[in-house]
Amino acid sequence: PSPCRVAMCVGKCSRIVGPCLLVLGTLSMAANILLLFPGGASKYLVEGHISKHAKAMPGIWGGGIAVLLAATHITAVGWRCAGCSDCGTRCNAFISAVLSKMALLGAAACFVLSGVGLTNGPLCFYNASEHSRGQGTLWGYPFLDGSSREPDARAENYLYDRQMWSICLEPVGIVAWNVGLFSLLLLISATEMVLASLQILNGCLGCLCGFCEGK
Repeated sequence: PSPCRVAMCVGKCSRIVGPCLLVLGTLSMAANILLLFPGGASKYLVEGHISKHAKAMPGIWGGGIAVLLAATHITAVGWRCAGCSDCGTRCNAFISAVLSKMALLGAAACFVLSGVGLTNGPLCFYNASEHSRGQGTLWGYPFLDGSSREPDARAENYLYDRQMWSICLEPVGIVAWNVGLFSLLLLISATEMVLASLQILNGCLGCLCGFCEGK
């Protein structure tokens, strides 16, 4: 393909990828914020009874801020350069590639931490005597063996057995809340990684050909 055609494709791709990443980054931050407020209640965050992986906020700094920085630049440059003859797009394309690499790393971190949070299960108030050799009710991770810090043999399939979810007494519905939002973060971050990788390639092509369509 001719350099002009490549430049047009690079510009069009930027104007698609940028807004998509803006939406995904915003959704990632919203999902992580909701994880901090189970059932919409703030008292568990105040009391410190929130999953450590939710408090790590990977959806805010990883799938959110890092992605939004790249998305804002990609979107702005993509539209600003539509139809122009010369606007320094090779430099901007290089910057977008660098920011996209940061977005890729942030989304990857979000993906990993969300996966661990989903596997370990939520922090909740549960009856230990019904779950293991422990006694009484306490705050902890009922689907994680406290001694080995690995998934408990009885609870390793909790994602597929909803009857086990009732072990968590408080917050009400915390298992479904945790599973739903961490699964959403996994989906969002996976999509962000694909788009960020595409934009890295797009930015590299932009460095070579530019993406001003009026050349």
